[in-house]
Amino acid sequence: MDLASFLDSRVDAFLASLADPWQRVALLAALAAGALIVASTLVKTIIPLRWLALGGNVGFVVYGIMQPAPMVFLLHVVLLPINLWRVLEMQRLTRRLQRANRLGREELKVWLQPFMKRRRVKPGAVLFHQGDRADRLYVLAEGRLEVVEAGRTIEAGQMFGEIAFFSPAQQRTATVRCMEPSTLLSIDEVSFRQLFFQNPAFGFEVARLIVGRLSDDVARAQRADPERLAPALDYTAAASQPPAPPPP
Repeated sequence: MDLASFLDSRVDAFLASLADPWQRVALLAALAAGALIVASTLVKTIIPLRWLALGGNVGFVVYGIMQPAPMVFLLHVVLLPINLWRVLEMQRLTRRLQRANRLGREELKVWLQPFMKRRRVKPGAVLFHQGDRADRLYVLAEGRLEVVEAGRTIEAGQMFGEIAFFSPAQQRTATVRCMEPSTLLSIDEVSFRQLFFQNPAFGFEVARLIVGRLSDDVARAQRADPERLAPALDYTAAASQPPAPPPP
């Protein structure tokens, strides 16, 4: 059988199958599923992509049952619960973010706990040294820590290590030592990236925390030595002003 004859026989078989109403339903399900899969490649955020992929899985499951097409059915029966789980997981993350937005700043730092690993630290233990690679950010759940070079303490409920975590060099700027029995929560770079790509709003909230921390550091430095910090603040203020018009 040549190619033309094969194609003609396939077309005839397809047209004959359309006489069966169940085959028409199967075809419509496959067309709808294909359209959803194509649409999922065009969206820019993960949650709509997952919903579209989930709809495509349902459509191909229906097609696989009614055609029947066992391999198509098995493939999308496997993919459907995976996509459903990821959608539910991202919705839980979104709800946590929405609840966190209504809380104060300190409570906002603690909502990360479900995504962090817990660790107990003994007094005198050094969590990291100045110059170490910053591969994790932390929340102190219980206890008290000392920032050795700065001579200040970290209290329970505070996030720390996030500035070096996001700096280009990714190096610790100070040594942190445990002052009493403490419980630490931490998240590594890989887990953070996964959360960020699942929901960009997560990254926005962490960025807001970092900006708030930097603002506090600047305010504390200004109170401690306003004359030394004034030139830098004057330069920043001047840089934010539009250039003066040239003289006539």
